[in-house]
Amino acid sequence: MRFVTIRILSAAALTVAAATAGSSNARAEMSSAIRTTHLAVDGLEAPAEILVDLWGIAHIYAGSPRDALFLQGYNAARDRLWQIDLWRKRGLGLLARDFGPDYVAQDRAARLFLYRGDMEAEWRAYGPDAKGYTEAFVAGVNAYVGEVRDGRRDLPMEFRLAGTEPDLWQPEDVVRIRSHGLTRNLTSEVKRAQVACAAGVEADLLRSRLTPEWTTSVPDGLDPCVVTPDILEDYALGTDTVEFEGPEKKAQRFDGERYLAEAGDRVETIGSNNWVIAGSRTATGRPILANDPHRSHGIPSLRYIVHLNAPGMSIIGAGEPALPGISIGHNGTIAFGLTIFAVDQEDLYVYELDPADPGRYRYGDGYEDITTVEETIEVKGGSPVRVELPFTRHGPVLKIDEEAGRAFAMRTVWLEPGTSAYFGSSDYMTARDWDGFLGAMDRFFTPSENQVFADTSGNIGWVPAAKTPRRTTYDGLLPVPGDGRYEWDGFMARSDLPSAYNPEKGWFATANQMNLPEGYPIDEKRVGFEWSDPSRYDRIAEVLAAGEKVTLADSMALQIDDVSPLDRRLVSLVQAMRLPDDAAPEVKAALALVQDWDGAVSVDSQAAVVGEIWLNRHLGKATVAHAVPEAARGIVGNGSAGAVLDLLENPDARLGSDPAAARDAILAESLASAVAQVTELLGDDPQDWRWGKLHQAVFEHALAPLADERTRPLMNAGPLAMGGSSSTPRAASYNTDFEITSGASFRMVLDVGNWDASRTINTPGQSGDPGSPHYRDLAPLWAEGAYVPLSYSREAVERAAAQRLWLEPGK
Repeated sequence: MRFVTIRILSAAALTVAAATAGSSNARAEMSSAIRTTHLAVDGLEAPAEILVDLWGIAHIYAGSPRDALFLQGYNAARDRLWQIDLWRKRGLGLLARDFGPDYVAQDRAARLFLYRGDMEAEWRAYGPDAKGYTEAFVAGVNAYVGEVRDGRRDLPMEFRLAGTEPDLWQPEDVVRIRSHGLTRNLTSEVKRAQVACAAGVEADLLRSRLTPEWTTSVPDGLDPCVVTPDILEDYALGTDTVEFEGPEKKAQRFDGERYLAEAGDRVETIGSNNWVIAGSRTATGRPILANDPHRSHGIPSLRYIVHLNAPGMSIIGAGEPALPGISIGHNGTIAFGLTIFAVDQEDLYVYELDPADPGRYRYGDGYEDITTVEETIEVKGGSPVRVELPFTRHGPVLKIDEEAGRAFAMRTVWLEPGTSAYFGSSDYMTARDWDGFLGAMDRFFTPSENQVFADTSGNIGWVPAAKTPRRTTYDGLLPVPGDGRYEWDGFMARSDLPSAYNPEKGWFATANQMNLPEGYPIDEKRVGFEWSDPSRYDRIAEVLAAGEKVTLADSMALQIDDVSPLDRRLVSLVQAMRLPDDAAPEVKAALALVQDWDGAVSVDSQAAVVGEIWLNRHLGKATVAHAVPEAARGIVGNGSAGAVLDLLENPDARLGSDPAAARDAILAESLASAVAQVTELLGDDPQDWRWGKLHQAVFEHALAPLADERTRPLMNAGPLAMGGSSSTPRAASYNTDFEITSGASFRMVLDVGNWDASRTINTPGQSGDPGSPHYRDLAPLWAEGAYVPLSYSREAVERAAAQRLWLEPGK
């Protein structure tokens, strides 16, 4: 493993009083040094306390679990009110009421994906505490909203800028919203159908590798040419974020092809890393659990770290700020972390409409009615709009084409009871051992996750948790006719999926790679075939397998590791490459850089500039031009980098009668075009080429386009130069402008049993208030790979405290 210096900030380094004093003196000195505020809070049942540490992490101490969850909601609203209020309004389809008619279409689409089933079944599905936790959490949010609305607290600046105010919540709001979770392969089904129409389904293999090895075919009765990108308009709107760029942005026609291309990139690049290491393999003899979930970057951060303390409860870690509890962290006895386990949880159905009545679709030997729900969307500055929401037996209708006599609908596990994203964590976060953890996993359905586990008794484990459709007559890789021949035969039990407990090798890691074990009966249990490229896992496994006595610092270094196995494959592929004598000198020099490269996509690397641009901008495009029929090239795009390298490493008939010669031509042609782009971006002198000059993180607040020139810089963060790419453990995916779009905004490394030694980071900061010192304070640390303490014991929390809130029950 390359040597990496890990910067770890400690409370002792940043505070004066507590560094050398005994514990009682330290507490007294810290108490006098921190800011103290006394508050009366309506709805709180007993006195409580919130200590906010130097890095903005709130440690809540309450007299009961109910009050702890109440204060979690209160504190989330105190720190992230604009964010959670906007998430709720987006998810429930309430944007137009605040922001005007440009958001009516997005509201209607969002309402298509709300849970509309029985709420008692919904609450039961999550376990015994879910409803009570949510009621307490929502009461806390509403307590703070009430203080804002009656003038006891300032209205956050975003509401003033947008001219809106926060809403009060209902407990059901938390779980009825389903469109905020990571979705699955609906867009890939549409794209594969397009390729099948243009050139046959086999032409799609350069776009999306199927693992385990699998050959798909067009389902009987499906004409793939009827599946067009515009089908996805409501799906895109219903799962999209909220943009504030004025009517001219919202009035643009939906570009289905562009959406499909961008969605394909997101599937390839959004994921997570986690691992657990048994005490037999660590320097301390205690397990280590590490997790860095990868999602789209934003400001405020998607994740929020919090510490909940009450009699019988002491839980710390990260979750989403609009949800009660945490999903990644520990409870003093067990630790847990997650990454996506790529179960196929969506299907697109294609229906034949009744020629005599386009409100009916063929099913079996007859026709069934498309049912509709009518709702009213309130519109700021305009009249309310009545909308119809159509559904088939399979789910929301995405498009009705009466002229062609077809309709299209989506079936998804997200509309089943108990499938609000991440909410199943309300059950497992209080488990005390492996058996209790497994029991909670029986009730964790979405997103489908690799859950890793470690406990203070020294045990480690892995279990996938998911609501997994059982498909027996088809594979889910293409849309299917909705006439009844292609149905889910219920759902698999958790025991149908693999798991591991105290594995012999002493560690277990996941990074969204295909991790079904060899011999898994994929013909019988068609879990899914579209997984992330295994590069991140391959590097993680390489390092963990070599480590004998792994330290916490080793795991932190691995989380920010910049080595790309994909780029290493490129280096190996071109080692013997020879350019013609008359090749341009700059192209020869660039090839020499790559041939001498170790595959580390580091911030100061010259070779990384050439290698990344070559592999991800030009090599795939040139390969697709040679290997894919012309009619499908625009759909396949640059292809999957892993699939492209597979073909170039073992050239076959797809490259023509002389595959090796074609491969060599592809390499030379694409290198020359890559060097031309590098020169255009960074100049003629290779000494000026640095990956970090291109690859930078920029955090822009959604409302920044509406702010004036003085306010806008206060709302944003960056740019911050960084190493890494989507294929390195330091996941740092980027767009066409090389701006980092997704990756590990939150990282956590836990010393299981010696909890105060654990470390974390959350970018750009804990707070969502642009006026808070914790709004962007962690971003520079995150970019350089630094960590801060995840303090757990009361003594450690006191030493690190910067603010104390004394809370008394109000009226």
